[in-house]
Amino acid sequence: MESGPHVRTWAAPAKINLALHVTGRRPDGYHLIESLAVFTRFGDRIEIAPAEGDDFTVSGRYAPDVPPDGDNLVLKARDALRQAAGLRSTPPVIIRLEKNLPVASGVGGGSSDAAAVLRGLADSWGLDIARAELARIGLSLGADVPMCLAAKPLVARGIGEELSMVADFSALGLVLVNPGTPVSTAEIFAALSRRDNEPLPPLPRSIEFHSLRNWLEITRNDLEPAALAMRPAIGRALSWLDKAGSGFSRMSGSGATCFGLFETGNVAKRAAAEIRSRQPDWFVAATRSIASEAE
Repeated sequence: MESGPHVRTWAAPAKINLALHVTGRRPDGYHLIESLAVFTRFGDRIEIAPAEGDDFTVSGRYAPDVPPDGDNLVLKARDALRQAAGLRSTPPVIIRLEKNLPVASGVGGGSSDAAAVLRGLADSWGLDIARAELARIGLSLGADVPMCLAAKPLVARGIGEELSMVADFSALGLVLVNPGTPVSTAEIFAALSRRDNEPLPPLPRSIEFHSLRNWLEITRNDLEPAALAMRPAIGRALSWLDKAGSGFSRMSGSGATCFGLFETGNVAKRAAAEIRSRQPDWFVAATRSIASEAE
């Protein structure tokens, strides 16, 4: 991505649902959830610069899968913030998206891109806008956007908009694997056999590799059984993570991306290299999560 005196870059980290319990459904059809989520050092990147007219470009491995028009959450975020702040305060910008995360893959890529654009444009335009108002605009774009604005370890409830930050959460070694199978979130939710599952159990007092692994063993991703039935390749991704020595493996969100939990970053890197050598066409990334105390 380019650089210059007026060009700034914002990270759009992957969102990993370590556990996701579906606890109900509202009359309007939205599902109620409880989810422990973390955000990773690996993700997309957003670059913003002043321009004579609005423009949007995409680069990166998954650029061909990104809609270039108004269906893109990046442009929807720009337009929603501009509408809220007014045209006088929101001059034209060029937005460049480096798309490193697979599309429709259960790691909140589009939502994280939108969140990065909201944060970046609020700063670039010098807007005096409260965090709660930015979250409200984000929620109008999608249920995952408010948590992507927070981008720290959290528990999300409601439809994803009720957020509780989690303290004393160490950085985790993670390997992300996607077998190249897009998954429709709506289809997965529609295929659920039940929607009134038990909520998350209480979290450990402090969270590191061992306490988290033990806790994860008594939690679920309630979307995983339906996704496995519809996309058998997800099972192969989980199997490869287990073979590579993952301490705990699970699908994130509605899939198809799966994560493996590793005790150190170096062990995660070796595991990712092993999986990549066997499955060169898959998306495989070793990364670390962002700890709760990180600023």
